[in-house]
Amino acid sequence: MNSSALTCYALRLVPGEDLIKRLKLFLTENNLKAAFIVSCVGSTNFTKLRTANSTTVKTFSKPHEIVSLSGTLSQDGFHLHASISDENSMVFGGHVMEVMETYTTIELVIGELNSLKFTREFDSNSGYKELVIRNREHLSTTTDT
Repeated sequence: MNSSALTCYALRLVPGEDLIKRLKLFLTENNLKAAFIVSCVGSTNFTKLRTANSTTVKTFSKPHEIVSLSGTLSQDGFHLHASISDENSMVFGGHVMEVMETYTTIELVIGELNSLKFTREFDSNSGYKELVIRNREHLSTTTDT
């Protein structure tokens, strides 16, 4: 079992901004190594979700509320699942694919596990790149004088 101290970041996306592109940029700018979604609220006007145990990707090209967004974020890939609801409160969910464009706002809290590093590596059991969790190597040492 791995444990770590936690740092949280707040981020707000504006209309037209793509969640996936913005998260990639945010991870790079802040050098995050083991990040995850703590909280997300907002709305989207274009979303692609892959359904469970399928290659089917559904495109939602009208406004939807983000009911939930969860997942892990690393420099070499994300694993995000979302639930979105339409104007009739019908909820759709799945694996976030390629794009999730902001309608009015997306408000995020992102957590970073300070002593861990996430990577995504091929797993022959699943056939996908899966999460690998490692302790970070501390390259600098301190000495008392």
